[in-house]
Amino acid sequence: MEKGRVLIIDDEEQLRSLLKRIIILEGFTVFEAGNLNSGLRLLDKEQVDVILCDVKLPDGSGVDFVKEIKPKFPLVEIILLTAYGNIHDGVQAMKNGAFDYIMKGDDNDKVIPLLYKAIEKVQLQKRIEQLEQQVGKRYGFENILGESLAIKEAISLAKKVAPTGATVLLLGETGTGKEIFAQAIHNGSKRSGKPFIALNCSAFSKDLLESEIFGHKTGAFTGATKDKRGLIEEANNGSLFLDEIGEMHSDLQTKLLRVLENHEFIKVGDTKTTKVDVRIIAATNLDLHKEIQEGKFREDLFYRLNGFTIQLPSLRERKEDIPLLANNFLKIYAEKTNKRITAMSKEFTHRLQQQEWKGNIRELKNVIERAVILADGLELRIEHLPLELQRNTYDTSSTFDLANIERSHIQKVLHYTRGNKTKTAELLGIGLTTLYRKMEEYKITV
Repeated sequence: MEKGRVLIIDDEEQLRSLLKRIIILEGFTVFEAGNLNSGLRLLDKEQVDVILCDVKLPDGSGVDFVKEIKPKFPLVEIILLTAYGNIHDGVQAMKNGAFDYIMKGDDNDKVIPLLYKAIEKVQLQKRIEQLEQQVGKRYGFENILGESLAIKEAISLAKKVAPTGATVLLLGETGTGKEIFAQAIHNGSKRSGKPFIALNCSAFSKDLLESEIFGHKTGAFTGATKDKRGLIEEANNGSLFLDEIGEMHSDLQTKLLRVLENHEFIKVGDTKTTKVDVRIIAATNLDLHKEIQEGKFREDLFYRLNGFTIQLPSLRERKEDIPLLANNFLKIYAEKTNKRITAMSKEFTHRLQQQEWKGNIRELKNVIERAVILADGLELRIEHLPLELQRNTYDTSSTFDLANIERSHIQKVLHYTRGNKTKTAELLGIGLTTLYRKMEEYKITV
């Protein structure tokens, strides 16, 4: 499997051939050119990830070549090689966008490790670019669905703050779409062409979260075998979305405050600061005022984050939007499962609007996905809903009707899972023991 594509530009044929052999043995595809003009022609014809370029060439300077190439090929990394290194050239090369600047001969053993680091950066940049393109298509303001006054007010506020670059704090229950709003704010800003990185602060321990956000140096802790860029550095010039920020440890809150105030941070195990230009968009479902009173959240950080706050409405506060959202999820999952389901019955829709939806949009999405899986016809009906939603639709004194519905529903799910009882219990939202008991009660066999 090809590890990457490398272009060597050097007028010394012997050195060029030696480097080519070494790099090919590492699994890379290699192109070569004897001067800058030949190298430029190759770049126009071939996809290249990393360029190894001599500083002094017959038709120009490698240092100037970096400045010319980076705007045209921003994802290509350039490592400069020189036989006569000087500090001025090295500094200028890095300013122009070179990945590194090393001496020929003395630094030959650094070429392959540097090449791997450069390829790693290129691959990361490409992944980020792909994600940005996907996010740009999926998460603009026009794709936030809803006609209710509550959601329109939230969208209006988000549109106003998006181009300003201000720090934003999104408040709302779990499942209300905070990350989608954060992405839309990013895409509506001047940073839209730059990285958008999202991180759930509640998903990591304190030490792991610190390393994820701020990065670390080799040897900073057991297992830190190489330097790691943190997400805040990967999001440089873009936006970093910190979900569930109320769960962040107080020590990390202090480090984040420094980023907001001075645009700098210190990596784990490092002694010097790293400058960064990043927009912070934070979110939480906690009452931060209460967290401050209990000493769990820094008041000064709260005021830095609270420059512009948007409260996202729960789904029960915008029930008129439920049919619109449900129909959207129906289209998505019908396409994914290759089913020709095009509608929801009135009873089905009515039942959706009766629910409290403690899990908000996320819960509604899961319910529609499961209904689509179970449906055989052209529309979603009441029997395709989870049992707890069905029960409230019927007269609970009619035990016979309810038992029939429950029995039929369990049989459908068992048929869908091909008799896998563990998966069936999971889809039904009940314990495996409960499933076995109900199968015995209704005399269901598979």
